[in-house]
Amino acid sequence: MSENTYKAAGVDLVAGEEATRRIAKLAKSTFTPNVVREVGLFGGFFQLDLAGYENPVMVSSVDGVGTKLKIAFQMDKHDTIGECLVNHCVNDIMTSGAKPLYFLDYVGTGKLKPDVVADIVSGLARGCQNAGSALIGGETAEMPGFYSDGEYDIAGTIVGIVDKSKIIDGSQIKKGDVLLGVPSTGLHTNGFSLARKILSAENGYPVNKFVDELGTTVGEALLAVHRSYQNLIELLLDQPYLAGMSHITGGGIIGNTKRVLREGLSLDIFWENWEVPPLFKLMQQVGNVSDDEMRQVFNMGIGYIFIVDRELVENAISILNQKEDCVYIVGEVA
Repeated sequence: MSENTYKAAGVDLVAGEEATRRIAKLAKSTFTPNVVREVGLFGGFFQLDLAGYENPVMVSSVDGVGTKLKIAFQMDKHDTIGECLVNHCVNDIMTSGAKPLYFLDYVGTGKLKPDVVADIVSGLARGCQNAGSALIGGETAEMPGFYSDGEYDIAGTIVGIVDKSKIIDGSQIKKGDVLLGVPSTGLHTNGFSLARKILSAENGYPVNKFVDELGTTVGEALLAVHRSYQNLIELLLDQPYLAGMSHITGGGIIGNTKRVLREGLSLDIFWENWEVPPLFKLMQQVGNVSDDEMRQVFNMGIGYIFIVDRELVENAISILNQKEDCVYIVGEVA
């Protein structure tokens, strides 16, 4: 009878150590002066700088990237998924006015491949560097028999901070306020279960198919990095006329924006005020999807919304135009 070992059972400790070594190097590239210990201990250490905060409140969020991972598997491209995850989390907590501080990740896989893990974490590191957020720790779990060959899952947690008096929670939104929308870079990280069903090899749209109207392959279009809106958000954060913000993820423009409305308020969306990108038009045509279904599932080309006082809309647009050419009036509060 052969000797039983952890490796024979499917867990390669040597590969795990190599992955950890690569992760530590990438994570260190994101460290801010507030990080006080190296990656590799049993917890991440972050020293808070509370200067300028009268009543600091911690804001946190956890998320994944859904079945967008299936596109990464099909294309064997793993260096952007991590960036999508970070940007998604950054956008989420910044809707409340929070400043991102640090990030932690989880990667679970059936067979640990150091090169793939390094690609994933390179995206995480890039997203964290861009956000000024430190990647202070995480977990890489090898679980043979749990995932299909070549597949993995990824999740992340972000922690930020905001002064209690500066929390943006939608309580100041009123009838007549205007919704300013800025473009997405594609599906971001939502709606992929339907998108993959429509744009599939069975329907004549394998991931390697080049589509003229998209200007790229199906896979590249679907795998486009989830955009971070941090630079735009920071432009408006201190403006007294900014009443609310919404990150357009699962549930579409209405489903996400109504989350910040007080009882008695509703939304009037001006669907004709922007050009829906070709990717969404292609999916609707190929999949024979109704307008209502498209609008409930996808962002339809608008990734983030600022809710501002009607009297100061032009000022808000002027400020956003410092870093964004395309700002649309996409609706109003009713």
